[in-house]
Amino acid sequence: MPSDDDTETVRVAIYSSFATTGRAPTIPETASSTGLDTATVRAALAALHASRDLVLSPSSLEAYSSGSEAADTETGAVVMAHPFASVPLGFSAMGTSVLWWGGCCWDAFALPHLLPTQAPVLVATRCPGCCRPIAMDVDDKAPPKGDAIAHFLVPMAHAWDDVVHTCAHQRLFCGEDCLDAWLKREGRSRGYVMSTETLWHFAKDWYRGRLERGYKRREPAQAKSYFRSVGLDGSFWGLEDG
Repeated sequence: MPSDDDTETVRVAIYSSFATTGRAPTIPETASSTGLDTATVRAALAALHASRDLVLSPSSLEAYSSGSEAADTETGAVVMAHPFASVPLGFSAMGTSVLWWGGCCWDAFALPHLLPTQAPVLVATRCPGCCRPIAMDVDDKAPPKGDAIAHFLVPMAHAWDDVVHTCAHQRLFCGEDCLDAWLKREGRSRGYVMSTETLWHFAKDWYRGRLERGYKRREPAQAKSYFRSVGLDGSFWGLEDG
């Protein structure tokens, strides 16, 4: 088992690479940048997946958990390190000098807050209802203007049942008509809808400090408090108690 200190060193290295290059480093690259051996890096990544600090691909998780070198050079081994992603899930996000895949609308809107020197970030996607392109500049100063709405399909209590599926279904739509058409076509139930203004406030501080050493994910009670502070409500967010 890697030490907590080594695991945190690997976490910061992964996030730093995503922030500055738009992609996660390979095992050899992480070992080189941290001074750790490759076995420790593999074990640390498996531990970070278990603690939900990042999401590994099934093949890399199997390899790292067993100590195998099979996925050492797999560039998509770290599928997600929120708000970053190594696979397309519906969004691209272009900063002043770095291009990222946005894991979802929430994550794409978080990027200019986490990396203000890259703002404004051009967030681009297509409406799932009509396939029309939606693009907007998102910065850390004020919410973007426009009529698009954000729809979250999976309730937070089940977000980690299949987190990639969850993130892939946090999308921007042109409006209610496009959302209704998509829900009918896909045979899905309506989730939670918010304006892009609410989405901007929701994303603003969610990932604060994530690039820094010592970052800790919010406990459930802290997450609920944050949800309430940005105007979210209802059982979808686990806020049945008001």
